Amino acid sequence: MAADKQSEAKPSLTEENKENLHEGGLGLEILQIIKESQQQHGLRHGDYQRYRGYCSRRLRRLRKTLGFKMGNRHKFVGKKVTVEILSDSRYLLLVLMEAERAWSYAMQLKQEANTEPRKKFHLLARLRKAAKHSEKLEKLCESPRVDAKTKLEAQAYTAYLNGMVHFELQEWKLAMEAFNKCKTIYEKLASAFTEELAVLYRQRVDEISPNIRYCAYNIGDQNAINDLMQMRLTGGGGGMMAEKLEVITELCPFTFFIYLYINVFSVQAVNEETKEHLYETLLAECRDTIQAVREELKSEAKQRERSSDNESGKISNLQFLHSYLTYIKLCTLVKRNESMAHTLQAKLKETGADENKRGPRPQDLIRLYDIILQSLAELSTLQGLEDDHTFQKEVSLKTLVYKAYRCFFIAQSYVLVKKWSEALVLYERVLKYAKEVQSKAKNLNNSLKDLPDVQELIAEVNAEKYSLQAAAILDTDETPEVNSQQQVKDNRPLCEHLDNFHLDKTLVGKHPSLVQFPPEFQPIPCKPLFFDLALNHVAFPPLDDKVEQKGKGGLTGYIKGIFGFGS
Repeated sequence: MAADKQSEAKPSLTEENKENLHEGGLGLEILQIIKESQQQHGLRHGDYQRYRGYCSRRLRRLRKTLGFKMGNRHKFVGKKVTVEILSDSRYLLLVLMEAERAWSYAMQLKQEANTEPRKKFHLLARLRKAAKHSEKLEKLCESPRVDAKTKLEAQAYTAYLNGMVHFELQEWKLAMEAFNKCKTIYEKLASAFTEELAVLYRQRVDEISPNIRYCAYNIGDQNAINDLMQMRLTGGGGGMMAEKLEVITELCPFTFFIYLYINVFSVQAVNEETKEHLYETLLAECRDTIQAVREELKSEAKQRERSSDNESGKISNLQFLHSYLTYIKLCTLVKRNESMAHTLQAKLKETGADENKRGPRPQDLIRLYDIILQSLAELSTLQGLEDDHTFQKEVSLKTLVYKAYRCFFIAQSYVLVKKWSEALVLYERVLKYAKEVQSKAKNLNNSLKDLPDVQELIAEVNAEKYSLQAAAILDTDETPEVNSQQQVKDNRPLCEHLDNFHLDKTLVGKHPSLVQFPPEFQPIPCKPLFFDLALNHVAFPPLDDKVEQKGKGGLTGYIKGIFGFGS
């Protein structure tokens, strides 16, 4: 949060400076300001809570800068921005940030309402609050002090938020009128200003267009329905899924439209990052909708138990819808992982040409193909498609293709660690899978259209086999011949066989066996203990003549002893 506050301080100064007086009066780049703020503060990752916190901090800074405080810390005193005090464009920005804060809170509640339906009421309240603030901004912009461009942008912003309110209330006609008004204003602005601003206005028009078409669909516009059907038919897919189209468009048109929209534009997306974002958006929509359909299926099952009719074995429309949505999710997952695999393969070839460059490994591709195979296995078990033999054959054919690619990259991972025999066996398995694909594809003409080229894989495997055999021969030639005597395994430490030479790979490893530690106990000689047993049998000479005779000296002996005469 501290980093956010530091990063938002710099752009806030520049933005607040560019909302100053224009030649025609006060001006505010409404769309540009909100787009830059949203991209820099959370909405790039869909974090509406972070953006709401930014709006609150921005409002506090603006009020402090303008001296427009709502009382003090002890008492609240409400103030309103009126036309009379409109001397700075930052007063307009103040109202705009209030509308953005309420809108971001509504979008946050919309995300949470998927699991907590009661939050939808709070969501509508916050959207109405945002629309109210935008209407207040539009009235302030009617002042003669404000330039014409800011007036038009305020009208478009108000129309957009009013359209969002009606859209959430499912008032399709009012929502369509508001969105059309917003679209018209932005199109006129795009044609009147520079190319940089025109790109921004056209992006907002592109965001609004799907909502307009969806509103037209719900009103009953036949042209919108035909457009949706045509987009679906040109987007690919067939078999039983195309036959269930009418059921799906009736029961879940919104998710169906999202799928069509992303399916078409993901093909046109050149940037891999953009395509990845589109895939992630579609997967998120599918997960949310599948969860909602599951809840409906539970309630339908309870109703069937109560009615106790004879249609227990019949598959309902909701079950077909659940199968179709799961089909969309799994197919999108396969396409997403296949796109990631193509990108990693290109990087793998680049790093193979440049040995100093570190890049992806074959193990990364193996994981992607494992996910693809798991998705295909789930596709074959979808409810309602067990009897569609054509669909099952297509899934089994795709499984064989991706198994072949998975085996190929497993073999390459073995080549890196110089396990030649294992790699050669896996290359043979790849050729086996590829031949099965070619034999089965004759009956299914269009099945290999969207799959990787198997013939190219066969040619690459043959080339890898020859290079593998050459590398294996060179590897065996480079290793010197070692006598069997030198290869004798000896578990003794090096200090115990210094006079005998033999190869021991552990001596150059991380834990060489040099000495035995801790050393074993060895017997050592102890210091002898001597006992003098002969002393009892030794006869010493008499010393009586050397011992003084007591009592013979008297006084004379005592005097002699004093003066030393007797010594």
